Amino acid sequence: MRVLITGGYGFIGAWIIRNLLARGAQVWVYDLREDPRRLRLILPEEEVQKVCFVPGDVTDVGVLQRTISGHGITHVIHLAGLQVPTCRADPILGAKVNVLGTLAVFEAIRHSEGQVQRLVYASSAAVFGPPDAYPPGPLADNVLLVPSTHYGVFKCCNEGNARIYFRDHGISSIGLRPWTVYGVGRDLGMTSEPTKAIKSLALGRPYHISYNGWQDFQYVDDVAQIFVQCLEVPYQGAQSFNLRGQVADMATFYRTLCEVEPTAKDLITYGQGQIAIAYDLADDGLRGVIGSVPNTPLADGIAATLQRFRQLAVEGRLDTADLDTAPPPAVTVAVEP
Repeated sequence: MRVLITGGYGFIGAWIIRNLLARGAQVWVYDLREDPRRLRLILPEEEVQKVCFVPGDVTDVGVLQRTISGHGITHVIHLAGLQVPTCRADPILGAKVNVLGTLAVFEAIRHSEGQVQRLVYASSAAVFGPPDAYPPGPLADNVLLVPSTHYGVFKCCNEGNARIYFRDHGISSIGLRPWTVYGVGRDLGMTSEPTKAIKSLALGRPYHISYNGWQDFQYVDDVAQIFVQCLEVPYQGAQSFNLRGQVADMATFYRTLCEVEPTAKDLITYGQGQIAIAYDLADDGLRGVIGSVPNTPLADGIAATLQRFRQLAVEGRLDTADLDTAPPPAVTVAVEP
């Protein structure tokens, strides 16, 4: 495979690249600037050097077209986008990057005249509304979407446009809806705080997670593997699929953290408020397309993340800038006592 990843220098992108290189794929990263620092957290330098960089704005259809044709790209993973806090602060910029950027990717693929065999793109669990907007029990992929943020609305728009591109032009695509993805390299976004708590623990520093409630914890390597599986599987259509890891409340995350590293009891705390996204999501649709999916237990994912953070700290390579900056407030609803 000759894979182009938009926004590939981000957190999930780095782990996808790790999995693609392990499969022998050739990888190009399309991004505004070359910034492989997250790659270097999880890959040796000789592997980082295998990744080719193409500078470009995701909204620039012409550059995307030339990149796809010039490098003989056969598969595309579209990750480029702005997170919840940025979309909340600047909705117009958020729409430009998240919606127009996604349209540009589809247009570039349309003009590739069949050269691109598969497109997988990042949607988000933020397409769902708050938990109390739905009946109890796991929610299917196709329930009513009533997002609580501009970011979620933009992701709904992308899912709708994907459906139209399949109907009008026969472009198949798979959208994936991650929830709280945690692991080494997660330093941005509304649900980055559990990872920051693990990083703080590796450094012996206190950390306060600003919210509470239930969420779906998904280890990043599992999510990366699912993206790659969707890239490889034969598929016709345009659908978005829920991902499901370990659904747990913050008290369970905290308890598990303390089981992995007992000093967490005195260092890690958490606040109030349920993130305004339904958390009990069924992944039957995804399993029907790709078969079995990886699902790392929460304790194992925390332990692996903590171990890697500690190793990076020993090597003097653990950046703490994300810990030194107060996170923007999460979009939450009240948690019933």
